[in-house]
Amino acid sequence: MHCVCFRTLAVEGSAPPGQPGTYGAEVISTDDYMSFVDEAIDGLIQIVEGLGDDLANRRPAFPEANSPYAILTHCLGVMEFWGGHLVGGREVVRDREAEFVASGPVGELLARVAGVRRRFAEDVAGAEPFAPLRGEFPATWTKDRLGPSGRSQGGALLHVYEELAQHRGHMEGARDAMLAGAAPQGGGV
Repeated sequence: MHCVCFRTLAVEGSAPPGQPGTYGAEVISTDDYMSFVDEAIDGLIQIVEGLGDDLANRRPAFPEANSPYAILTHCLGVMEFWGGHLVGGREVVRDREAEFVASGPVGELLARVAGVRRRFAEDVAGAEPFAPLRGEFPATWTKDRLGPSGRSQGGALLHVYEELAQHRGHMEGARDAMLAGAAPQGGGV
């Protein structure tokens, strides 16, 4: 079974060349990693589907909150940039700012999810966890600011899961607030 990433700290001096730290046994397989990713994406999809076109495109009444539609759009951007560009080495055109104001029919967004999900699984299958990233960050980003997620393919993949899990929590809060009657902001589709 192929191991995608994540090793435990173990023996000093056992790190691959050019990598900080020490490493030991593999702790997660590609299949297990994708299971976590799929669970997070499924949760995001269920929320957006359950809300429908109108509520999925509304922002909850929290300062600087994003609509569930925008959150899922942003998660797809994360998967495409971090997985497709940085790990897979593909050219990816991303407008991060536009992700947070995206809106539209839920059905179209869910159709997009399927393609991004398939490509991401291919990127994960081809990942070399301790190898350098295959793509470059925008000039305005600094690797120092990114920490471990900007140093290796495995770090980038861990960042993708971190973002999916975090934003699933954001979306759950947005959904709960809207369904409980908190006045949403912004119009629907």
